[in-house]
Amino acid sequence: MPAPSNKGTARMQSRQAPANESVTPGFVVLYRWRLRADAEDAFVEAWSRMTMALRVRGSLGSRLHRGADGLWYSYAQWPSARTRDEAFARGPADPEALAQMRAAIAESLPEVVLEVVADQIGIAPTGVGAS
Repeated sequence: MPAPSNKGTARMQSRQAPANESVTPGFVVLYRWRLRADAEDAFVEAWSRMTMALRVRGSLGSRLHRGADGLWYSYAQWPSARTRDEAFARGPADPEALAQMRAAIAESLPEVVLEVVADQIGIAPTGVGAS
């Protein structure tokens, strides 16, 4: 993942949520890449490993998407910009995964910091959506 950047960062305050309520991320970053066609599977595997390693450092998780425009998108959620900065300052969470990701990337576009305005993503209440 690209090195952290605070330029133009909109910071929101995180709040402590009750155990049965999710925490709204205070800092969200969108990453965009064009991948080498022969390395997509390797990228997904490495991205998954990196995401899990960053969760140990405080990340709230990330989602990876392939766009109809040929780009790959990932947005990472953090409690705060400071939490992400501290996690990245420790060096790569999984150096091998990072190297594998970089080898798969044909083009990396600038990261975009997103401000959470409304949040309707969450875990469905027990029994909802169950088959």
